[in-house]
Amino acid sequence: MSKRIAVIPGDGIGKDVTVEAVKVIRAVAEVFGQAFDLHDLPYGADYYLETGISMPPNGYAMLRDEFDAIYIGALGDPRIPDMRHARDILLGTRFELDLYVNHRPVRLLDARLCPLKDRGPDDVNFVVFRENTEGLYVNIGGRFKAGTPDEIAVQEEINTYKGVHRIIRHAFEYARAHGLTKVCMADKSNALTLGHALWQRVFAGVAGEYPGIEPIHLYIDALAMQMVKNPAQFQVIVTNNMFGDIVTDLGAQIQGGLGMAASGNLHPGRTSMFEPVHGSAPKYAGKNVANPIGAILSAALMLEYLGCEREAAAVEAAVKSAVQAGEGPAEIGGALGTKETGDAIVARLRKN
Repeated sequence: MSKRIAVIPGDGIGKDVTVEAVKVIRAVAEVFGQAFDLHDLPYGADYYLETGISMPPNGYAMLRDEFDAIYIGALGDPRIPDMRHARDILLGTRFELDLYVNHRPVRLLDARLCPLKDRGPDDVNFVVFRENTEGLYVNIGGRFKAGTPDEIAVQEEINTYKGVHRIIRHAFEYARAHGLTKVCMADKSNALTLGHALWQRVFAGVAGEYPGIEPIHLYIDALAMQMVKNPAQFQVIVTNNMFGDIVTDLGAQIQGGLGMAASGNLHPGRTSMFEPVHGSAPKYAGKNVANPIGAILSAALMLEYLGCEREAAAVEAAVKSAVQAGEGPAEIGGALGTKETGDAIVARLRKN
């Protein structure tokens, strides 16, 4: 049965790299005899400026009910200073579809891309699960006397048993399914003693159900330090929304930069959303210089989620061999443009 995929190219270089990801998906369909029904949706800055609509009233329900997955490019445009359209499309979809798992693989494809000395692919190969629907990003709080010397700003962090339990369990289930033996949970319970005591309690309780997996706890500052000192010690990391946002960007840099980083926003068993994590970089849009590898690896992550494990592995292998052969954009030391990088990966996919 054909898999229906909604494609939202986004803004800036989001459009450029999404073209290459779609190119790879279409090549997968040809090589492996798969059927993907790709639907381009117009939502983004241009559509918002033209219509005043970031997402139509039935948009979230349409994405949930009519598609098997959502592929989205970077969002952001200086013509919309408050980025309302980006919040409505990206954060709105995360919350409305209850995409509580942010899945960020951190995988180094070539030692030359790592800023850490004497580190290779075996040293940088782990996954971070970030709670995606709670924490500080739920926008609960307020401002009083804004714009004055007496201004007060309050932003509340929300942690629920349901939210904490399901992301921690997902991390352990992933570890068990992939033959991994360590799950590290990061919080700041030594300072945030109220909300993060919940993380401590739930982590200990869930860990007890997985006797073959070692539970490790680090405070978030210690985790950041250890990721730089010795990333090889990590297999699975799970943490809250804000901390996950920060350490996944650190992880991306360790693997070669944001242009190499893939992500998925998941509700296991339901329609989920996949995106590269770099910004829209409007000044580079249309210049054929953006790195499409993170976008292509996000497509591979989507294929795996859709049950196309063999196809996803083939895409990852094609990307890895292209990177190791120096076939990529200037960002990773290559001499290819955005389009040519996509072409090189497709050629390797067809060859293999």
